[in-house]
Amino acid sequence: MKYLVTGAAGFIGSHLARQLLSEGKDVAAVDCFRDYYEPELKRANIADLLKNSSFKLFEEDLSGKDRSWLDRAVDSSEEIIIYHLAAQAGVRKSWGEEFLQYTTDNIIATQNLLEWSMKRGNIKNFIYASSSSVYGRVTDLPMVEDRTIPMPDSPYGVTKLAAENLVRLYTRNHGLPSVSLRFFTVYGPGQRPDMAFSIFIKAIREERPLRIFGDGSQTRDFTYVGDVVRGLRLSEECTDGRVMNLGGGNTLPLLEAIGVLEEAVGKKAELDFLPVQPGDVRDTFASTELLSKTTGWKPSTPLLEGLRCQIFETENRQN
Repeated sequence: MKYLVTGAAGFIGSHLARQLLSEGKDVAAVDCFRDYYEPELKRANIADLLKNSSFKLFEEDLSGKDRSWLDRAVDSSEEIIIYHLAAQAGVRKSWGEEFLQYTTDNIIATQNLLEWSMKRGNIKNFIYASSSSVYGRVTDLPMVEDRTIPMPDSPYGVTKLAAENLVRLYTRNHGLPSVSLRFFTVYGPGQRPDMAFSIFIKAIREERPLRIFGDGSQTRDFTYVGDVVRGLRLSEECTDGRVMNLGGGNTLPLLEAIGVLEEAVGKKAELDFLPVQPGDVRDTFASTELLSKTTGWKPSTPLLEGLRCQIFETENRQN
């Protein structure tokens, strides 16, 4: 069995690859090191993994026309599980001229990988990393897969929903085994520097105000990265094209979450309230009943514990 992990140098991808290697799996890792944030941070994510002979890195762009390198990454006789985590992330940057990069990296790259998978065959599962951003503004919470109609409120969410639908189409029309998981506000060690907790931790340490877009009463379903990796692994046997939420059970108003962060850091924060940004939804809350019923998965990491792990890793990197 071979594991193909796209976006392997990113936040979640590097954690997943590390877990697979710890289980003795062979990992073909793909990343094109987009400069959405510093590529050096991504290379630091996988520096230890490159020392493992079972980890092979392919610095390639999935959105390109040449896909012959994929045949070199995975032997034709090997059965494959694909974890497709590569994407252009971020709600706020997806507006305007930047949208072209989002369509390229989130839609075209996904279809290219699906086409290759269909033609290659011997795919045990195609596991797609979707996002809670596909739901948009929802007042009837929690968000339930077969009840809450996806209506994205950002161009980013539109591209993630489009790619999710592509995955489903290839399953329905070509029999490609697949499952899609909608992630909810993932945090933990190695979190992208543009994400809220990373920004907040840095600001508190540097005694700068935390920029809060809105009044702080908006809620988020915070999900620890280790719980996400466990959900990904448990979903490998789900191959019927279904879509499942993966949320952490830590749904809190932002101001309460900041209070937990202050406890973890051991320092109070100064807050600077700013207008709500386009595309930012007010609330997210995942029903994870389907994932739990299907795989036995449940979130296991309380927010305070997860934040302490993130802070510890951040301090170690700086030292």
